[in-house]
Amino acid sequence: MPLVALTGGIASGKSTIARRLADHGAVIVDADQLVREVQQPGSPVLAAIAETFGERMLRPDGSLDRAALGSRVFGDDAAVAQLNAIVHPAVREESTRRIEEAFEADPAAVVVYDVPLLVEARADAPWQLIIVAHAPEDIRLRRLVELRGMTETDAAARLASQVPDDVRLAIADVVIDTAGSLDSTERQVDELWTALDEHIARRAVRP
Repeated sequence: MPLVALTGGIASGKSTIARRLADHGAVIVDADQLVREVQQPGSPVLAAIAETFGERMLRPDGSLDRAALGSRVFGDDAAVAQLNAIVHPAVREESTRRIEEAFEADPAAVVVYDVPLLVEARADAPWQLIIVAHAPEDIRLRRLVELRGMTETDAAARLASQVPDDVRLAIADVVIDTAGSLDSTERQVDELWTALDEHIARRAVRP
């Protein structure tokens, strides 16, 4: 019952890796999706966000205005900490439930927790393997501009707001280099899948 963490900075190609792992049969638990789910209208998390940051964080239909919330907290460390204190416990609880559910359904499953903020929030969990998606910062900046429509200034600010690459790479058992072609990334994932047991065994005996 391998429990694997997959992480990477913004525009690092993490979702591509997750999709390829799913193609091989891995069960993907997506932290970003869980964040959206725990923030649904009527949830305690959304109520706490509105109480902490104001009703203007809500759209007329009662759903979260993600752009407004992002603008409110971005660049404000204290506000980010407040938001994380609201959201992270709920996501942790729900992710634990999903992971346990997956293993109950199939004790031999490979469960991959796709989590951007692994270093910040979950690095000490009992992962059997940590996979890091990595591409140089200039490539990720170009992806944000060309694929997500950000300005260079906004893209650079988003990159700068995350933990440095070397911090993320320091906890990696496996690094998938996503700087090249899609075929190259997928080939690395295929090779990882084939040798997954070996990678897990090496981590287990590492000092």
